[in-house]
Amino acid sequence: MFRVEKEEMTNKTFRLPLELVERLYTVAQNKGVSLNSLVRQCCEYALDNLEDDEKK
Repeated sequence: MFRVEKEEMTNKTFRLPLELVERLYTVAQNKGVSLNSLVRQCCEYALDNLEDDEKK
C-alpha cells in the first residue's frame, strides 16, 4: 500500500559569506535544484565524509 510520508523540517538561520552564497546559487541554478536542496546535500556530504580524529 502506498503511504505518503512527510519529512520533518525545521527553519534555521545561518550567516554565510556573500561570495559563498553566490557560488551556491549559481551551482543550484546550473543543476536545476533549489538552493535549499543544494545546501542540505552539501551539509550531508560534508558530515558523511568528515574525517574522524582517530583516522589521522
